[in-house]
Amino acid sequence: MQPSLVPGIEHSFTFRVSESKTVAALYPESPEFQVMPEVFATGFLVGFFEWACIRAINPHLDWPAEQSVGTHINMSHMAATPPGMDVTARVRLTEVEGRRLVFELEASDGVDVIGKGTHERFVINAAKFVERTKQKAAKAAQ
Repeated sequence: MQPSLVPGIEHSFTFRVSESKTVAALYPESPEFQVMPEVFATGFLVGFFEWACIRAINPHLDWPAEQSVGTHINMSHMAATPPGMDVTARVRLTEVEGRRLVFELEASDGVDVIGKGTHERFVINAAKFVERTKQKAAKAAQ
């Protein structure tokens, strides 16, 4: 982590919602999801917020050796967004406590604020993290 990783870092990120980011695409195996309205899925909104946070902090990490993983999200999805609209996430780093990072989140589709919340991430050593997950998978296979 670089000394520049401090509270106050802000980032905005815009993405066009495609049909591949609607509720039906979240779990194609789910017949319940297949009959839902064609709107930006909450699960994809979570991922969009994570993506914006990653982009905000990567310049302040020894990336890709250092990365971050999401550990908690507290979010409200407040308005539906149909495909074809652009959504913009605005994230702000509010806390840095060792490797723990906390962000404030807000997203808009140009008509409505569609989501707000907070998100916690931890900075990891990518190689060590991958090795631990390989060990876990090996243990589960036994």
